[in-house]
Amino acid sequence: MERLNLDGWLPIRLWQQAGEWWVDWCWFGDQPLHQPFFRDAVEEALRLPFNQAFRRQTPLRVLSVWQTISPGLTPSAFIFHASRCGSTLIGQMLAQLDNHIVISEPPPLDALLRSGLPALERNAAIRGLFSAYGQRRRGMEQRLVIKLDAWNLGEQALLRECFPDTPWLFVYRDPLEIAVSHLRRPGMHMVPGLIGASVLDDGAAFEGQEDFIARRLGRLLHLALEHCREFAGLAVNYRELPGAMGERLGQFFELDREQRAQVFRAVNQHAKQPNETFVADGEDKQGEASALLREHVEFWTRGPYEALEHWRTASCGEGACSRWAAERP
Repeated sequence: MERLNLDGWLPIRLWQQAGEWWVDWCWFGDQPLHQPFFRDAVEEALRLPFNQAFRRQTPLRVLSVWQTISPGLTPSAFIFHASRCGSTLIGQMLAQLDNHIVISEPPPLDALLRSGLPALERNAAIRGLFSAYGQRRRGMEQRLVIKLDAWNLGEQALLRECFPDTPWLFVYRDPLEIAVSHLRRPGMHMVPGLIGASVLDDGAAFEGQEDFIARRLGRLLHLALEHCREFAGLAVNYRELPGAMGERLGQFFELDREQRAQVFRAVNQHAKQPNETFVADGEDKQGEASALLREHVEFWTRGPYEALEHWRTASCGEGACSRWAAERP
C-alpha cells in the first residue's frame, strides 16, 4: 500500500459486496469540476477512452490511506437546501473561481452518511472521501465546498462529528414553488420509497402526491429551523439570489472584492442547464399551483417557512451579518 498513487483519481461510487465496502475511482486528471452536479462530471469523465479502458476499485479503507499519503483540503463550507431553491446556482457561481473546488451532491457521500457503518469507520471514511475530493489537482485550489442532497439534512450531526467547525447554510424558497417543481418532475426524495429510509419519513400513509410532497417539504423546513437554531446555520432565501453573493454570502464564503465580481459570470446561465439562459419562474409556478396543492402546502409548510423567515431576518438584519461573520468559528 506504500506505493499507492491516486493522483488525478476521484471516488465516484461506493458499494457493498460480501459484507465489505468498496470504492470505485475515475480518472479526472487536472480537469476542474464546473458541471452543475458531480454525477454530470462523472458521466463526462467516463466517456474518456482512458476511463473506458482502465478502472480502479479499492477497499473503503484506502480512502484513509490516501488521505495519510496525500492530505487534501478540508471542507470550508457545507450547503444544505430544500431542493429546487437556488443551491445549484450558488455552487455554479463558486465554481467560477479557480481556487474553489465545488462538489455537488456526490453519491458516495450520501452512501456513507446512510451506510449504517460503525461511527469510527464511517467518520474515517468521510474524512478520507473529502480529502480525496479536496486534492489540489491543479495546484491552485484553496477551498472545498460541499453541496449535499436535500435529505442529507438529517445526517448533519454525523458531518459535525467529523467537521464541527465547518460553517454551513440552508437555502430555501416559497414552498409552493418548490412543490410545483416536484409535481412537474419529482426529485428522488419525492418519490415514495425511492431513496429508502430517511429523516423525511413520517410514517403517514400515502394519500396523493400533493400531500406527500407538502409533508416532506414541511419536514425539511422544520428540521432546517431546528438545526439553524442549534448549530448557528445561515438561512438564505431564494429571493436573495444572486445579489447576496456580493454581500452576506460573499462574507460567508470569504470572497474578496474581485472574487465577488467574478462569481456573477454564471448568473445569466440556467444553473442546472448551463447552455440555457436563466429565466425567473416564481410567478409561473405560483400560477400553476392547483387549489389542492395550495391547501396541502399551506397546512404542512406555512408554519416552519414563516419561522425560518423570522430566523433569517432576525439573524441577518442590519449589522447582524457583520457580527455573525466576525463571531463564527
